[in-house]
Amino acid sequence: MAGRGASGCARLTRRSLIAAASVPFLAAPSWQATLAARVASMGGPGLLRSYDVQGDSDFDRTQATCAYVYDNAATGLALLAAGNIAAARAIADALAYAQANDRFYHDGRLRNAYRAGPAPKIGAYPLAGWWDKAAGAWREDGYQAGTATGVVAWAMLLWIACGPAYRGAADRAADFVTANLKAPRGFAGGFIGFEPAPRRVAWVSTEHNIDLAAAFLALGRTEEAAHAKDFVAGMWSASQGRFAMGLRPDGGLNDSSAVDANLWPLLSAGAAPGWRPAFDWVLARHGVPPGNSAGVDFNTDLDGIWLEGTAYVALLARRFGKDAIAARMMATLRQNTAPSGLIYATTTPMLTTGLTTGLDTADPDFLYFRRPHIAATAWGVLAQLGVSPFLQ
Repeated sequence: MAGRGASGCARLTRRSLIAAASVPFLAAPSWQATLAARVASMGGPGLLRSYDVQGDSDFDRTQATCAYVYDNAATGLALLAAGNIAAARAIADALAYAQANDRFYHDGRLRNAYRAGPAPKIGAYPLAGWWDKAAGAWREDGYQAGTATGVVAWAMLLWIACGPAYRGAADRAADFVTANLKAPRGFAGGFIGFEPAPRRVAWVSTEHNIDLAAAFLALGRTEEAAHAKDFVAGMWSASQGRFAMGLRPDGGLNDSSAVDANLWPLLSAGAAPGWRPAFDWVLARHGVPPGNSAGVDFNTDLDGIWLEGTAYVALLARRFGKDAIAARMMATLRQNTAPSGLIYATTTPMLTTGLTTGLDTADPDFLYFRRPHIAATAWGVLAQLGVSPFLQ
């Protein structure tokens, strides 16, 4: 698949439209139109703010200018699947500019987030941040300024899907990952913190390696793709019918259960038929409420529904012919669409994940809040269309 480019982009689009015409899940609201209108409002290359903020909570202050790369890459892939090539390329162009015009790095990496809005015409791509009134200073977040391996992989997936003009950006990103993050097993989690010396994180994520396996394969980099895919396969537990989350920093198994780590392998090229029980595992362990679930939680404490993950289930249920499950999940997404047209991140005011951002490893501070979210909406579009973002 090394030559995948404009023709591959067109194939993804045609396939999406065929899928869309054959299923009954395309009723209002039009999530794709909402995302497309937001991209169009930037008047050219740019990145969308990830959340519609409200109020002056710590979360809203820190997210008010924040455009996460993963969220935007997922949005670009969803728009591309819906046939809106121009909107997808507007995001891809902004990410390529950010890669080439970092304020410090020149090695092919991307940050986890940038300033939302139109891309600059000249100069470094600005990072997100907020004004600290008490200190009288501009603040930035160490996670947003860092580089997660999976985030880079999602940018690669968007660039590859958008055509040969972006091949150089994708290859530079791949070179960065290979040179800096290859571990004995899989690829490590990335870097966190600020230049000039961010901390390299030693854990290895199943989800990140799923993303990389797809991106490397699409680039024709078979050795790196096999290294990532072998790690994912090694996280499979046949006795439990599910994937572990990855490896801890000390190299031990992190056997926590995660929705993305269990469902994304089933959306990837070359998914082993024996992995199908992971779908049932997710419904049984993450389904909310238990039994005839309306959605899934990020983790297994069942303290609310994570709507992005619910869209994953809807997409896979459609592909597996489980239409009743798909219909339940899509109904939940429609019922949790904000007046703005975006799907909320959660059904509850706050949702725990059990994970940390890496800034304080003792505190599980990675939380979701009930705010309209572009990534949840993008996955809603993919579920409507029945299309995997992993370049199959």
